[in-house]
Amino acid sequence: MNMNTIAKILTHASTFFAPILVPVIVWLLVDEREVRNIALQALLFHIIMGVLIGISYVFSFILIGIPFLIVFGLVALYYPIKGIICALNDRGFHYPVIGSFFR
Repeated sequence: MNMNTIAKILTHASTFFAPILVPVIVWLLVDEREVRNIALQALLFHIIMGVLIGISYVFSFILIGIPFLIVFGLVALYYPIKGIICALNDRGFHYPVIGSFFR
């Protein structure tokens, strides 16, 4: 496994331990364009999902936010795991919606 693959895996896995810090560090330190794009996509994905989950949490007190909280929580878990699997298999991966801005 080369360093770029490891950087991609760490960037995707950062959702479980440092969702903002790791993508920023990878984006600053790695020179390869593909890895930098993945890091920027992951950073934006984590920020957007954090905001959506936060808004859903607030609305869950009036019950309308509970389904959104469940859906956004599952999405926030699914796509980083899918990214890790794609990085392990040397396949390309783009986060939904955000990835279309980086192609």
